[in-house]
Amino acid sequence: MKSVVRNIWRRLAIRYMGSEIARHQAELNKQRDEYQRLFEIVPCLITVQDRDYRLLNYNRAFKQKFAPKPGDFCYHAYKGRDKKCDPCPVEEVFLTGTSHSTTETGIGKDGIPKHWISRATPIADEEGNVVAAMEISLDISDQKQLEKELDKSERKYHAIFNNIPNPVFVLDMDSLHVLDCNRSVGDVYGYAEEEIIGTPFSALFPVEDRGEMARRLKSDTVLNRVKNVHKTGKTLIVNIRISPSEYSGRRVLLVTASDITRRLEVEQQLIQASKLATLGEMATGIAHELNQPLSVIKTASSFYMNKIASGKAIDPDILTTLLTKVDTNVDRATRIITHMRQFARKSEMKMERVRVADVIRSAAEIFSQQLKVKGIELVTETDENVPKISADPGRLEQVFINLLVNARDAVEAKWKTASGFSEKERIVITTRVVDESVTVEILDTGIGVSPDIIEKVFDPFFTTKEVGKGTGLGLSISYGIVKECGGSITIHSSPEGGTRFVLSFPVPERSGKEGD
Repeated sequence: MKSVVRNIWRRLAIRYMGSEIARHQAELNKQRDEYQRLFEIVPCLITVQDRDYRLLNYNRAFKQKFAPKPGDFCYHAYKGRDKKCDPCPVEEVFLTGTSHSTTETGIGKDGIPKHWISRATPIADEEGNVVAAMEISLDISDQKQLEKELDKSERKYHAIFNNIPNPVFVLDMDSLHVLDCNRSVGDVYGYAEEEIIGTPFSALFPVEDRGEMARRLKSDTVLNRVKNVHKTGKTLIVNIRISPSEYSGRRVLLVTASDITRRLEVEQQLIQASKLATLGEMATGIAHELNQPLSVIKTASSFYMNKIASGKAIDPDILTTLLTKVDTNVDRATRIITHMRQFARKSEMKMERVRVADVIRSAAEIFSQQLKVKGIELVTETDENVPKISADPGRLEQVFINLLVNARDAVEAKWKTASGFSEKERIVITTRVVDESVTVEILDTGIGVSPDIIEKVFDPFFTTKEVGKGTGLGLSISYGIVKECGGSITIHSSPEGGTRFVLSFPVPERSGKEGD
C-alpha cells in the first residue's frame, strides 16, 4: 500500500515538475520573443560581432540599410572598407572588457559622407570571458548636416552683421547694456568692440541727456538728430532706429545708428549759401527800406543845422516832434539791420513750438519792401488761432522768404510777356487748419508752372530762371526744411493762372500749457 502511495506521489511530483518546467520555458520563450522584437524594432543599428569583427547577428534596421552578406565583416558592411575602422569601439571593448563610445565620421557604403554615434558593450560567457561585442550605432548625418548649415548661416550672419556700414548694437532690454556690436562701431565712435560690450548704451550720450535718452530707448522706435559722443569727446549727430528682437534666447533691443554729422554740415553750408543768395537778391529792397528812416534823420538834422547857423531858436514842440521821429526811425533801421543779421546768422537747427502767423509776419517784414519796390501787392490772411507747430523758426522763415522770392520772380516773368500793369499782380498767403494739420497756401498771379516740369521743381539745382539769376537751391532746401518739421510741400497750377504752393504741418500733441 505504501509503495502505491509513493508511486502516486512520484508521478504527481514529476507531473508538477514538468508543468513548472513548461511554464518557465514558456516564460523564457516570451522573454526571448520580447527581446527579439525589441532587438528588431529599435530605431538604431544593432550588430553583434566577434573578435574578428565578423557579424554574428544584427537587427532589421541594419539589414534593411546595408543588406550584409553571410559572414560579412562590420567595416565592410558599414562602409565598404577592407579593414577595421580607426578608432573602433568594438576593438576597445575586447581590449578593456568595458563599454566604449565614440563618434565616427567617414564615407558610407554609398560613397556619401556619414556621421555616427556608436556604443559597444561586451557580451561575456558563463565564466565571464568576453566572447562578443554588441554595437549600437545611430546615424546622425542629417543632424550634422543641419549643424553645418546652421554654422554656415551663423557665419554668414556675422559677416553681414560686421560689415553693415552703420553701427549696430544689441542691448539688454532691461538694463540697456551692450551685449554685442559690429565693427562699424569702431569706425564711427572710435571704440573697440571689447571696450563697448558690457557698458551701458546711454554712456554714448552727453551726460545731461542720458536719463531722457534711456527712457526714450525703451518707448520710441526712432530718435532723430540726437547727440552722441565719440571716444575723443567729439560730438556726433546721429539718427537711431530701435526694434525689439531676440538674441541667444533672450529679448533684446536692436539699435542701428546713422552718423549724419557730415551730411548736416553740408546741408548747413547749402542753407547758409541760400540765405546769402536771398539777401543778395533783396539788396535793392533792403537799401530802400533803410533809406526811408535815413531820409527822416537827414531831414531833421538839416533842419537843426540851419536853425543853429541862422541863430534862430527852435520851438520846443517842433524839437520834441522831430527828435521823436528821429528816435522812431533809428529804432526802425536798427530793427531792420538786426533782423537781417539774425536771418544771415549761421545756426544749428532747434525745434520748438512756433506760431506760423508769427513766422509769416517776420518774413513779410523783411520782404515786403522788396515787393513794394517791384510794385507787387502782398496780402496775408493768417488765422491767429491756428495751433502751434514744431519747427525751427529761423529755417521756417527762410522757407517763406524762398517761396516769396519764387513768387516775385514768377510775377515779374509774367510782366515781361504781358502788355501793361495789371491790378491783379499780387501774392496771397493764407493759413488755416485742415484735417488736424496747419496748412499754409502761397498763391501768386505769375507766369505759372509748366506741367512737364512740375515734378522737378524741388530737385537740387533745378531752375527755370535765366543764367545768373537763380541757384536752384531755394525750393530744394525749402522742401528739406519742411520735411524735417514732419510736414509736406506741394506745388499746383492755379486755375486763375499762376502758382499755388501748399505747405502742411502736423499739430504736435497738446501739452496743456497756455497758448499751445
